[in-house]
Amino acid sequence: MVQLTLAKALNDGLRAAMERDSKVLVMGEDVGKLGGVFRVTDGLQKDFGEQRVLDTPLAESGIIGTAVGLAIRGFRPVCEIQFDGFVFPGYDQIVSQLAKLHFRSQGKVRVPVVVRIPFGGGIGAVEHHSESPESLFAHVAGLKVVACSNPSDAYWMIQQAIASDDPVIFFEPKRRYWEKGEVDLDADPPPLYASRVVRPGRTLTLAGYGPVLKTCLEAAAAAEADGHDLEVIDLRTLSPLDLDPVVESVRRTGHLVVVSEAPSESSVTSEIAARVQQEAFHSLEAPVLRVTGFDAPYPPSKCEEDYLPDLDRVLDAVDRSLAW
Repeated sequence: MVQLTLAKALNDGLRAAMERDSKVLVMGEDVGKLGGVFRVTDGLQKDFGEQRVLDTPLAESGIIGTAVGLAIRGFRPVCEIQFDGFVFPGYDQIVSQLAKLHFRSQGKVRVPVVVRIPFGGGIGAVEHHSESPESLFAHVAGLKVVACSNPSDAYWMIQQAIASDDPVIFFEPKRRYWEKGEVDLDADPPPLYASRVVRPGRTLTLAGYGPVLKTCLEAAAAAEADGHDLEVIDLRTLSPLDLDPVVESVRRTGHLVVVSEAPSESSVTSEIAARVQQEAFHSLEAPVLRVTGFDAPYPPSKCEEDYLPDLDRVLDAVDRSLAW
């Protein structure tokens, strides 16, 4: 067991995958000599060379398009998108090529590409640096979409994503990069596409992913002082959604609050609310409530603390659900 930051856990996971398979390549803007703006790829070019850790031009469409070609030739590219809002020049390549080639070729072509995207707010950044675009990718058939929330998952999930024969959009909570946690390097990790109960409880189910998972755990600890025993579930996988643990939990608690930084309309949280109410309607004692970012462009950094779901907003939703 070791203590690692989330960023270092990702670095170690990338390193393990590259040592295991010489076909694994890392590519993106400033991933080599600089080691990435968040230093997630620090030291990899030095140890594996410029042929396997490639500094690319500032051209997301070119990064993804090149990765598609490399994957067809048998490589396993890992593309870094420097910030979430920079992904859109490469969006066409992702949804029109990366997501479709396996289906279009009737299973003959595999495109094992991982697209790493630091996402979410909370770092005081400028425009286009604090987006939460996960719902856009979760809606695209042919893509897998996952989000780590802690160093242990970061270490294991990045390796599992790289080993997958499917294209994976890998979301990383950038404001959690420097937070530490325990990583068992000898553990048997849970499956990649599986949700996980991280805190058992009986009063209400609280589900989230990525950067808000810590907020959910803080809310559960605060609610305990009021006699509420909250169960917290880390969704981890957004496409395919693994809602079995959520539905099972709701059948016991009768209440569900879902938390996400993304806007609420037409979102992952919308899908969760719809499906849980469909599958566990008679167990619910209150409607599924959501605590999300607002349906507006991400604000200037001075205002972001008012935009992001925080402890007070989550606890308010818990109180409203239990008082229904």
